[in-house]
Amino acid sequence: MTTGSPSVPTIYKLTIERFRGIKHLSWHPARGVNLILGGGDVGKTTILDAISLLLSPTNSASVLDSDYNLRDEAAEFSIEAVMALPAGVGINQLTKPSWPWNWNGENATVPAHDEGSEPAGEEVYVLRVRGTSDLELSYEIVQPSGMTESLPVSFRRAIGLVRLSGDDRNDRDLRLVQGSALDRLLTDKGLRARIANKLAENDDMLSQLSDDARKALGKLNKVFRDHKLPNDLDIALTGGQGPSIASLVGLTAMRETVQLPLSSWGAGTRRLSALAIAEQIQGGNPITIVDEVERGLEPYRQRILMARLQDASSQAFITTHSPAAISAAGKASLWYMDQTGGLGQLTGTKVTKLRATDPDAFLARLTIVAEGITEVGFVRCLLTKALASELQPLGFHVADGGGHDTTIELLESLSKGGMQFGGFADDENRHPTRWTEVQKKLGPLLFRWKTGDIESNIVDALTDDKIEAFITDPDDEKTGRRLRSLAMRLKIDPKDFASIKAKAGVELKRLVREAAGGTVPEGTPEAEKKTYSKQSQDWFKTERGGRELAEKLFSLGVWPAVKTQLLPFCNAARTAAGLPILEDLPS
Repeated sequence: MTTGSPSVPTIYKLTIERFRGIKHLSWHPARGVNLILGGGDVGKTTILDAISLLLSPTNSASVLDSDYNLRDEAAEFSIEAVMALPAGVGINQLTKPSWPWNWNGENATVPAHDEGSEPAGEEVYVLRVRGTSDLELSYEIVQPSGMTESLPVSFRRAIGLVRLSGDDRNDRDLRLVQGSALDRLLTDKGLRARIANKLAENDDMLSQLSDDARKALGKLNKVFRDHKLPNDLDIALTGGQGPSIASLVGLTAMRETVQLPLSSWGAGTRRLSALAIAEQIQGGNPITIVDEVERGLEPYRQRILMARLQDASSQAFITTHSPAAISAAGKASLWYMDQTGGLGQLTGTKVTKLRATDPDAFLARLTIVAEGITEVGFVRCLLTKALASELQPLGFHVADGGGHDTTIELLESLSKGGMQFGGFADDENRHPTRWTEVQKKLGPLLFRWKTGDIESNIVDALTDDKIEAFITDPDDEKTGRRLRSLAMRLKIDPKDFASIKAKAGVELKRLVREAAGGTVPEGTPEAEKKTYSKQSQDWFKTERGGRELAEKLFSLGVWPAVKTQLLPFCNAARTAAGLPILEDLPS
């Protein structure tokens, strides 16, 4: 474990107590980019606001009773970060010394005092802001002794923070507001005074007043003189509480032939401009916070911004509801915040692949990971019937798991991350222990056939008089190819159903199952195996084929035979949609 000075400010552990809707959160964010996903009102923005408040570059931040959990001011709130800090931020130059803790990978620990003992881990510091019962903010550096020292605003500015919020006030960092990115970039402490003096030299507001206004000012001057107050009144630019004169000064840029303030550009341009300024501060390494990264940005600009953030050295915290941003975040650590406020990391190569190929899976109210493309079509059709609605308006999504082994790996990763996911898979007699563990977490939202797959379960439940209808393609595109695949397996020339049925006899259902599944008969020459396995494409190994199976489940009277297996899954989806459970699905 390294004990050297880090190159950029980094939060190793964030603890939030009783801040707004978060009663308690303990989180170990990753270095680099942290992308936080989750539904509405779960606390994603609150996390960003907490970090922003802790590292605020000004002392002007106000605290409201609504910032306290359940508005309980007496209980106070606390935001604490264990941070690695580079030497350049000046931790050793504070008026009162601050002593480092040791980081053991999970927590900040008190360093050993034995002479000659080796450090137990990297040196870190504990920074905290408290919302007191008096609705005031107390900024503190927590010492290993338990004592606290003041956390000055100058030190917070040195750490560096740039915040691209989700509202329309992103021009703050484009103006000379105290503590803004532009203010910190220019670092001209005397600029405000010079601006005020320059304006005062050319200030003759009295001459601009109307006659009535000058008379009113004269009367006021007499009243002041009579009351022994300062007199010889005039009107001029003055400073004071609220926005300063310098805050009216900001960046401008040429648009066509006119210099216009950057604050007049669109939200996306303002956000990217603020980030560009921040990149010039401290070598481009301030902690960066972006709420709703997609705001004001087209998908291609979202990808550009995500690439810039991931290529930078600084730690970043981002929220998004954008598939483009998620798919572009291949180097970012992905986190999911659930309805209970839990924050879990989504890891694994299959998760990485899914967010690149199907990012909508991470933004849905409920995503069902189906084992393959047939299951995708089947589940979409089945749930549309069970929910009496198309899936998209309900926020439901069905994702392709890409096979049995990848589906179990994907569901394991997603369930560990805390996301509410469902699954739909065959029983292939593999990974029984792993499937049992996932089943415990997902409950009835995970469906698995007791044996076999969709095709075999439906075929086994067919009555003999329904087999021909099962083979028949409703669009009549694949019926002939299906019959030819059966005839090929029987090694007969006639390709009509009657001839096939007569030849197959009691083995007809088995024959249909094997053709639909692309099973290669034993003893098949190597050169012919591919021909047999590809026959499944003429049956149901497509999204459309899965829908066809779901429709035939009801039209051919198979539903009563599989109802006890499938209905709990359908009702679990209805519960997730806030709908009452059903005793049966409509026929």
